[in-house]
Amino acid sequence: MDISTLLGLVVGSTLILWGMSQGGSGLALFFNVPSIAITVGGGVSAVMVCFPLPQVIGAMKVIRNAFLPQSLDTSNIVGTIVSFAEKARREGLLTLEEDASELNNEFLQKAIQLVVDGTDPELVRDILEIELAFLEDRHKLGRDIFEMLGMFFPAFGMIGTLIGLIAMLANLDDPSSIGSGMAVALITTFYGAVLANFVALPIAKKLSVRSQEEVLMRQVIVEGVLSIQNGENPRIVHEKLKAFFPPRLRKSDKKDKEEEG
Repeated sequence: MDISTLLGLVVGSTLILWGMSQGGSGLALFFNVPSIAITVGGGVSAVMVCFPLPQVIGAMKVIRNAFLPQSLDTSNIVGTIVSFAEKARREGLLTLEEDASELNNEFLQKAIQLVVDGTDPELVRDILEIELAFLEDRHKLGRDIFEMLGMFFPAFGMIGTLIGLIAMLANLDDPSSIGSGMAVALITTFYGAVLANFVALPIAKKLSVRSQEEVLMRQVIVEGVLSIQNGENPRIVHEKLKAFFPPRLRKSDKKDKEEEG
């Protein structure tokens, strides 16, 4: 699991549970099945009204991207592109076809194949940027769903609170039940605030970060492959691709390690 996500969940959950336990009534006071059903069920149902069911299910599947560790794989991407540039300069673009077929990166494989097939450079850029744009659209859809959950959870928490207050006011003839009734009514607001600000919105933001990382790597591939097609010097290609990354990552690729060694 991604260390920052794990640390945030552990620290946040600990602080919330600690705060809940300080009231003297125990954690059981904060557990109410109808409140959970209204807040969670209502929020998810509202999202299903907003988006087609396959998109909602797909968004649930991408949650794992928020928890799995990922990093900018500058070493493999930059090193592979520079090695392709060196081979293309020595032996020609057609010799890259066999190496491209062995790549695990489908986007890079497709880009190299377009170049090998003799596709016009502008057309290569257009094709790859179109694919990149649709990738961003797919990622944005997943973020939108979690952002909507972040909006709906507090709303349904408030709805649950209103339901509880109505039920409580209907029984004002029993003053002893007002305090406990008010507590139960407010629990749904608590659930909505926690689910929105500790679950849905953080996941949406983490998915946004993951998307930016993947888009950056694909932009590197686009520029690298076009540089190969233009016959640029491998060292120039190397320096150009390094410019995409912050300084702390620029010496992590294979080329720099070989030069230092």
